[in-house]
Amino acid sequence: MAAKMDAFFVSHGSPMLSIDESVPARGFFKLWRSQVLQTIPRAILVVSAHWETSVPTVNVISGTNDTIYDFYGFPKCMYKLKYPAPGAPELAKKVKDLLQEAGFGPVKEDKTRGLDHGAWVPLMFMYPEANIPVCQLSVQTKKDGTYHYNMGKALAPLRDEGVLVLGSGSATHNLRALGPDDAPIPNWALEFDSWLTQSLINGRYEDVNRFEVKGPNAKMAHPWPDHFYPLHVALGAAGGSAKAELIHSSWTNISISYSSYRFTSAE
Repeated sequence: MAAKMDAFFVSHGSPMLSIDESVPARGFFKLWRSQVLQTIPRAILVVSAHWETSVPTVNVISGTNDTIYDFYGFPKCMYKLKYPAPGAPELAKKVKDLLQEAGFGPVKEDKTRGLDHGAWVPLMFMYPEANIPVCQLSVQTKKDGTYHYNMGKALAPLRDEGVLVLGSGSATHNLRALGPDDAPIPNWALEFDSWLTQSLINGRYEDVNRFEVKGPNAKMAHPWPDHFYPLHVALGAAGGSAKAELIHSSWTNISISYSSYRFTSAE
C-alpha cells in the first residue's frame, strides 16, 4: 500500500538555479530526499507557474517527457540539460477524472507537452535519477486563488495513492523589480513574504486565497498571479485542516523569495 503523501509548494526562482551553485535554494533542493521527504513518491503531479491555459489541462505522456526550454537569453549550456522522467498517463487520467467530478470540466489532455522549467529544474535536484513518473497540470490565470484551492481539494485523494502533489512557483515574483544580490531586500517583498508565512502557519487560508486584498503589497509581489496559484493548489490538496510548515527561505535578485512550504493533512 502506498504511503500517504504531504503536499508541497516550492519556489523555483530563476532558471539559473539549474547551473548556478551560488543560488542558496540549490542546496535545499539537493537535500530534499534526506531532509524533507524520505518517502519516495509513486508518481509526481507538478502544478507549474509556467503552464497557463484557459481550462485545466494535463499532459498525458506515455513515453518519456520532453524537456522544455521555456526561457530566453540564458547561457547555452542550460539548453543542453535534460530531465527524461517518464510520463504518468494513468495519473493524468485520474487527475482529469477527479477534476471533472468536482465540476472543473472540461479538462483537456495534451499528449505532446513535456516538462517546463518550473517542473524539471527543481526535480533535477530533488530526484536526479529522473525515474519517477511525472505529469503536469496547468493553472488558469483568469481565475482566482479560491478556484485553485478548490482544485487542489479535488485532488486530495491522490495523496492516499502515494502521489506527490507539488506546486512550483515563487513566493514573490516581480520581474520588473529585480536587482543585485548584495543589495537590501525591499520592504514590499519582505512584508509580503512574512505575511504569507505567518498566514499559512496560523491557518489563515482564506486570507491566502484572497491574497490580492489581504496581502500587503500583493500587486507588487505578484503583478500576475501565475507564480502564486500553484501554492493554492498544493494547499488545497492537503485539506482544510492542513498544517503548514516553512521548509526553506532564501532570496536572489534582490526580490525573488524562495520560501517553500510543506502542507501536512490532519485528516
